[in-house]
Amino acid sequence: MKKLVRLLLTIALAFVVFTGFRYISNTDSPYDEIGITLNNAMPGPINAWGCAQLKTTFGTSLLPYGCAAENATQWK
Repeated sequence: MKKLVRLLLTIALAFVVFTGFRYISNTDSPYDEIGITLNNAMPGPINAWGCAQLKTTFGTSLLPYGCAAENATQWK
């Protein structure tokens, strides 16, 4: 039973990482709902890295949720 739970957790983690990386490395739009949710739920350093990657690609676009500074007009 423990092996099954470990396998399921590994698959779930791999799915989250793959989906999150797909969002960060996309070149179409920074407003993918699943990607925004995953990036916003990540711990601070991972979220900051993701926002920095999005800023290099979409620096002149409207900020996606989770990547705005306190004044909501600048990138983190």
